[in-house]
Amino acid sequence: LHTIIIKGKCPEDGWDESTIELFLHELAIMDSNNFLGNCGVGEREGRVASGLVARRHYRLIHGIGRSGDISAVQPKAAGSSLLNKLTNSVVLDVLKLAGVRTVTSCFVVPMATGMSLTLCFLTLRHKRPKAKYIIWPRIDQKSCFKSMITAGFEPVVIENVLEGDELRTDMEAVEAKIKALGAENILCVHSTTSCFAPRVPDRLEELATICANYDIPHIVNNAYGVQSSKCMHLIQQGARVGRIDAFVQSLDKNFMVPVGGAIIAGFNESFIQEISKMYPGRASASPSLDVLITLLSLGTSGYKQLLKERKEMFSYLSSELKKLADNHNERLLHTPHNPISLAMSLKNLDENNAAAVTQLGSMLFTRQVSGARVVPCGSVQTVNNYTFKGFMSHTNDYPCAYLNAASAIGIKKQDVDVFLKRLDKCLKASKKEAKKENSVNEVRNSNTGTEQLED
Repeated sequence: LHTIIIKGKCPEDGWDESTIELFLHELAIMDSNNFLGNCGVGEREGRVASGLVARRHYRLIHGIGRSGDISAVQPKAAGSSLLNKLTNSVVLDVLKLAGVRTVTSCFVVPMATGMSLTLCFLTLRHKRPKAKYIIWPRIDQKSCFKSMITAGFEPVVIENVLEGDELRTDMEAVEAKIKALGAENILCVHSTTSCFAPRVPDRLEELATICANYDIPHIVNNAYGVQSSKCMHLIQQGARVGRIDAFVQSLDKNFMVPVGGAIIAGFNESFIQEISKMYPGRASASPSLDVLITLLSLGTSGYKQLLKERKEMFSYLSSELKKLADNHNERLLHTPHNPISLAMSLKNLDENNAAAVTQLGSMLFTRQVSGARVVPCGSVQTVNNYTFKGFMSHTNDYPCAYLNAASAIGIKKQDVDVFLKRLDKCLKASKKEAKKENSVNEVRNSNTGTEQLED
């Protein structure tokens, strides 16, 4: 208790469940709705009709913040307010532990990554009222694109450059676009760390330097980057050599809690407080409660062990997927700058039968393989009236179709082994089906040729 309440740090050794529950009940009895003699005559008195719902939330019913500030203390909810303060402090400690050692402030917000990015952009609007553009190195993921549209800004898409197999940030195009539009008309640069291979994390140090030189804010989408020491190192280095105003990460992807929360963090405490004050109204305490329980149960030693295991599983997945690719006359794409996601080519499958590529994705899904993405060549997708060619591949024309797999926090060796076994079977079945279809087509073509000769 001394470690968490006085120092605001995550305990080194995890607590057992009964200790955590006792701690939460201690917090809950500090909220006015749980006082024995409480007399509530307002419209928001923490009344809950269902006992099941009350128990699910440990009777912490008031949520967090006040109507004008999500981080403010609520007088009649001292326990919930303390929960909020402690969660933000413990999460800050873990962000430092994960590699961003100079981060000064953060808060948990009860929205997923996309809406949390929108909140950051809306906060910047007040600082840069003339700005209407956001410079965005392309990443084919809908929520980060919609976050800019929802905030009322115009995304300026910077296409990636192909270097070997990797898709990397086109720094010349970024700087040229800043000069063309005028720095005062640009709200921010919106970069990305964690992403699907063959795209790799943006060149954060170079982008941060450009942002500092042109006095342009820089917001980083670090969706599932906390689990990667490389992604966190990029953010730390970017802040050291240039400018990073805020970086946003998901709770569920990095801390294995239910979807619904994110962490907004940065190096300027006053700016992070501005973002928290931009949030209108009070907020649900559920995401804060979930991540606090999780970190108290793991402790820093438990979380570091999970990070270590994830990195080991990435190496294992990489080596085993390469062997499988070689066996099927495909190859593991060389993407050394991506520390979480891998990609295996599907060139031969695509050449034999283009439809077999998308069919492979369906086959894997029906065999209970989740998370693997099959990316065909040439797909087109329109998002909020913007048309993306080659959607999902992060570029207009990637050289081959491919399959993604990722080593994310919590993955086990069994997951990798079962995935590879099922992928092997699906690839064999797809090739067999493609050969059969080609044989049928050859017979049809032969019959058509005979008929034409007879005519």
